Amino acid sequence: MKLEIEQLKELAAERAMDYVKPGQKLGLGTGSTAEKFVALLGARVKEGLDVLCVPTSEATRIQAESLGIPLTTLDAEPFLDLTVDGADEIDNELRLIKGGGGALLREKIVATASESMIVIADFSKKSATLGGFPLPVEVVEFGLKTTQAMIELIANETGCNGKVILRVKPDGTPFRTDGGNLILDCAFHRIPEPEMLAEALQFIPGVVETGLFLGIADIAIIASPEGVSVIEAPEDADI
Repeated sequence: MKLEIEQLKELAAERAMDYVKPGQKLGLGTGSTAEKFVALLGARVKEGLDVLCVPTSEATRIQAESLGIPLTTLDAEPFLDLTVDGADEIDNELRLIKGGGGALLREKIVATASESMIVIADFSKKSATLGGFPLPVEVVEFGLKTTQAMIELIANETGCNGKVILRVKPDGTPFRTDGGNLILDCAFHRIPEPEMLAEALQFIPGVVETGLFLGIADIAIIASPEGVSVIEAPEDADI
């Protein structure tokens, strides 16, 4: 089954390549599915495709550089044409949970700097209601316990219940983002009102950003054993 999932990720990434045009400025996502897209893009660049890209993490930057993909920064190119990224969970309205790889802040900055965002995923990431995947919340280290308690309190008030746990590495030390922050993973299991939760969490001073990507994705490319489907956001049917 694992091999099958990897093949499905590859199929979704291949379909996303149909949206890439010469001369575009692209945002490159982070994660196992985004890696597939970056690898395919690298092969096209080697064949002569002219693109300029902004990576969303150091891991993606290293991969892209190794493939000879031309890179820039948002400081040099503040606005991009298209971002292609994966997701940890996708609902029917193309609302996302992202951040399993720890790059949620940079991913959101790059995605919102882009005219369009395409999400690529295998069918296991599709969900009727968000929350099955623990929601990552990036936080500053100062006042960590207070921030954690406030997240639990505010989440409870918006109908979300579950453990809020500090993400750690295999050696037991805290996981740190590329920006040096920490991540709290919120196992709510079900998020009935994603917009309400996202707005409430932003009132907590120690919260840097949440893994809720709402109203950002324009197209989702979902690969399943039955084939590849392309789902457009209701409010934005054109890319």
